[in-house]
Amino acid sequence: MKYAKDTRPEGASIEAAEILVEALPWIKNITGKTVVIKYGGSAMVDEKLRADVMSDIVLLKIVGVNPVIVHGGGNAISRAMDMLNLPVEFKDGQRVTSPEAMNVVRTVLMGEVNQELVEALNRHGNFAVGVSGADAGVIVAEQASPELGRVGRITRINRPLLDDLVSSDYIPVIASVALGEDGGFYNVNADMVAGHIAAAIGAHKAVFLTDVDGLYENFEDKSSLISNLTVFEARYMVENNVVSTGMIPKLKSCIHALENGVQRAHIINGTTPHSLLLELLTSTGVGTTMHSTEEAYRFDNHPLGKFASKLLENRDQSQPAQSTQSSQNR
Repeated sequence: MKYAKDTRPEGASIEAAEILVEALPWIKNITGKTVVIKYGGSAMVDEKLRADVMSDIVLLKIVGVNPVIVHGGGNAISRAMDMLNLPVEFKDGQRVTSPEAMNVVRTVLMGEVNQELVEALNRHGNFAVGVSGADAGVIVAEQASPELGRVGRITRINRPLLDDLVSSDYIPVIASVALGEDGGFYNVNADMVAGHIAAAIGAHKAVFLTDVDGLYENFEDKSSLISNLTVFEARYMVENNVVSTGMIPKLKSCIHALENGVQRAHIINGTTPHSLLLELLTSTGVGTTMHSTEEAYRFDNHPLGKFASKLLENRDQSQPAQSTQSSQNR
């Protein structure tokens, strides 16, 4: 027998319960829906951060979200190429990929990075499945530019394999290698892959984990972090070179996703502890949210399960006005 004074010397804290209650409206809003998560940056390199992010993704799965993970692996590729004495060259922010480099890209992304992520997820249960974009022709691409070699521009996404995995309650972990229209393989920007896959499978949201807190109007001015913007505003920033070069693929990917039916796109700092949960399951969020101008849009691209469908019944009447407004903004 144990006494409460020994096991709970300060009494039972209600902080954890209050957090769960705050998250309830957001859990109700997102359960049963598909979220594409582009995973990269320092959160991928640091083993502790990687484990934490994978745990957060598993938690989302447990509360009823259907996560789909897309990843690259630029640091690991460069490291492997250095070991093989292959030149590492970039043009306009894209890796010049010779046929020899393409072999390294395939080996690293599919055989190393992808399996590390699958292993980290499967420590919590056997539901992560590693997928190359070339598997079943999930990602098909053509050459983007002769100067870039085996760098691909996405021409189509074939969704049946992903639909089957999601409907069977697996978490697809997709390496950004594409099958070429010419029968070979292409190295494809993982940000663009995430946006195209989110659009193709009718995802509810696309989330981009990066190394900064979100999108800045002026990166040197940390007070200019943008919490919300529209597709029109994002397109203006890209066309007028308002944002940094590294952020352009993410913005273009967000724009593509939102113009093709995805409800929201988020850019968040993957190095912030539990940023994924804070962005998706709290009223304020922690990064930048992009949305279309069609405020009356209602997500129903994926049929929901019976329980998730019931959560939508009378939702507008049951949620507090502030939460409803926040949901529309985010």
